[in-house]
Amino acid sequence: MQLDLNELKEKGGLLLVDKPVTWTSFDVVNKLRYALKIKKIGHAGTLDPLATGLLLIGVGKGTKLLNDLQGLDKSYTGIIELGKTTASYDMERPFEVENDTTDVTEEIVSEQIDKLTGVIEQVPPSHSAVKVNGTRAYKLARQNEEVIIKKRTVSIHQFDYQLKLPEVIFDIRCSKGTYIRSIANDLGQLVGVGGYLKLLRRTSVGDYHIKNAWQLDALIDEIQGDGDN
Repeated sequence: MQLDLNELKEKGGLLLVDKPVTWTSFDVVNKLRYALKIKKIGHAGTLDPLATGLLLIGVGKGTKLLNDLQGLDKSYTGIIELGKTTASYDMERPFEVENDTTDVTEEIVSEQIDKLTGVIEQVPPSHSAVKVNGTRAYKLARQNEEVIIKKRTVSIHQFDYQLKLPEVIFDIRCSKGTYIRSIANDLGQLVGVGGYLKLLRRTSVGDYHIKNAWQLDALIDEIQGDGDN
């Protein structure tokens, strides 16, 4: 891929970036802000630090697109592991409970996945950026304060899966505002042994696909090497 830096800075645009694991979405934006030497830059749709995958970055006038892009459907692949739980519903926090999954069958898991497909209600994780009385929920959770988050209605358009119990390898397409971590937790509760999100990768946002995204290191190298040459 080639990058016309002059056009990007003058006319604005959209960059597709493959967010690395452990980076926050803000980390990526900040890195690109510094590399491009531009102030007007942002992203459409946060990815958790432990997730990887497609991050849409608006540059200059391209930031005007971000609100509309946030409302697009998104697709994810990943792994849910049954039998273990964490406070964050992923691997950010230590395991709290570990249960025997010997009696968990493919039939049981398949039946519960059906309940998590279509229009459903879910509660975002307490360790999330959802605001509770003006404060980010994760800040309250890390202070061991009680966090009460309202249910939200989301649409799970597609929930394809392969069972290698206790792991559930999934491919999900869903609406704006869906928390895959909550799906992992809810599936674990429905099955009766608990569950957490072991791995997550965002593969698409609307018609934008990860196959067309820049690796962050390669993008930075292109920028620093005058990518419009």
